Amino acid sequence: MDVQTLRLFREVAGGATVTETAARGHLTQPALSRALRRLEHEAGAELFRRSGRVLRLTPAGHAFKRHVDLVLDQLDQGLREVGEIVAPGTGVVPLAFLHTFGTWLVPAVLSGFLREHANTRFELRQHGEAGLEAELLEGTADLVITSGDPRHPQLHWSRLLIEPLRLAVPPRHRLAGRRRVRLADVADETFILLRPGYALRETTERLCAEAGFAPRIGFEGDEVETLRGLVTAGLGVSVLPLPHTAAFPAPHLELTDVDAARDIGLAWAAGRNLPPPSETFRRHVLDTVPAEFDRPQGTM
Repeated sequence: MDVQTLRLFREVAGGATVTETAARGHLTQPALSRALRRLEHEAGAELFRRSGRVLRLTPAGHAFKRHVDLVLDQLDQGLREVGEIVAPGTGVVPLAFLHTFGTWLVPAVLSGFLREHANTRFELRQHGEAGLEAELLEGTADLVITSGDPRHPQLHWSRLLIEPLRLAVPPRHRLAGRRRVRLADVADETFILLRPGYALRETTERLCAEAGFAPRIGFEGDEVETLRGLVTAGLGVSVLPLPHTAAFPAPHLELTDVDAARDIGLAWAAGRNLPPPSETFRRHVLDTVPAEFDRPQGTM
């Protein structure tokens, strides 16, 4: 079994089509298909079954993939550590972060770090909380910046900041002229929320329950800025972090009847020594973010 074939296997096992995987690997489709068949022969079991244009893992394939992930993750970590020894001060930091941090926190943290470590490269990914946890557990990211403690026995988490949440209302809303309101004041209104699986969705539902009601949901999305835009357009209200641009002029009102805030923290895998570039970045984040970033301020 060669490493390249294992990488191709993992990509197809992750849901990529044979066509996409072959193109990225600079192979023909027949060549990729032959490589996967050889791998099945060497493994002694059928690893895939075809479902339309996509190959689906068999039970044996799922079992095999778990070990392939471990082997490739360990190999990649070893290669990165060797590269750091050969050329100190260089290296790659695989970092994943929550979508909402891509407009303010992550760019500021990266630019500050790169001023001192200009030869470091970052592999960046964005996810909701579930995807961030998977990145760490699967070894595809060394560090993640997320909201809330994942409370997973295999992960460490350290709080960096507390981010306030506000009630976003349309510019012509009956409450738009106020600075402070109760969440209970909008109990009968339509809410624009993230889909289930996002921590902000769970936080919003919890805050509404504390205010004595269940939110009536008009739309579920995947991006906070999409929600903010729909609120600005008058489609409903939402509990959101403060904006960091003036693109959407929806008023964001302080809530007085609930403790509306969320934690921002850094997480990494427990029991695993980070490669030097990632460990250097981890220490940088833990040392600088709490000191340099007060509660983020945005347009109201």
